[in-house]
Amino acid sequence: MDDGLRVTDRWVVPAVELRERFSRSSGPGGQGVNTTDSRVELSFDLAATPGLPEPLRARALERLAGRLVDGVVTVTASEHRAQLANREAARARLAALLREAVAPPPPPRRPTRPSRGAKERRLAEKKRQSQRKRDRRADGD
Repeated sequence: MDDGLRVTDRWVVPAVELRERFSRSSGPGGQGVNTTDSRVELSFDLAATPGLPEPLRARALERLAGRLVDGVVTVTASEHRAQLANREAARARLAALLREAVAPPPPPRRPTRPSRGAKERRLAEKKRQSQRKRDRRADGD
C-alpha cells in the first residue's frame, strides 16, 4: 500500500500526496463495531498537485467542482468490515473518479436528420393513434 495510486498509464499519484483518515464505521460488525476504525476517508489535493499537467488539472478541477473543498477531493469507503478492504475500495473509487475527470471530452455529435421512411412511420403512427382516440369518443365526432 505504500506505492502510489495508479490513475492512468501515465499518471500515478504519489503516496505522499494521499491523506487517509480512519474513523468508526456504522453498519455490521458485531461487538467490534464500537472499537475498530474501519471507515476510510481518502483525500487528495487536486489543486496543488505538481504531478498533473496544467490542462488536465484545469479539466479535472472544472469537472469535479461540486465535490471539491478548497481544491481537495475526498472519497469514503465503509462498506466492508475490514479496514484494509475499505482502504482498497477507497483507492479504487478515487482512481476511477480521477480517471473520469481527466478523460478527454467525447467527440462532438454529428447532426443527422431523420430519414424519409422514419418520418412516414412517425406520421402513420400519429394517424393510427388519433384514429384510435377518435373511435373511443362517445359522441362520435
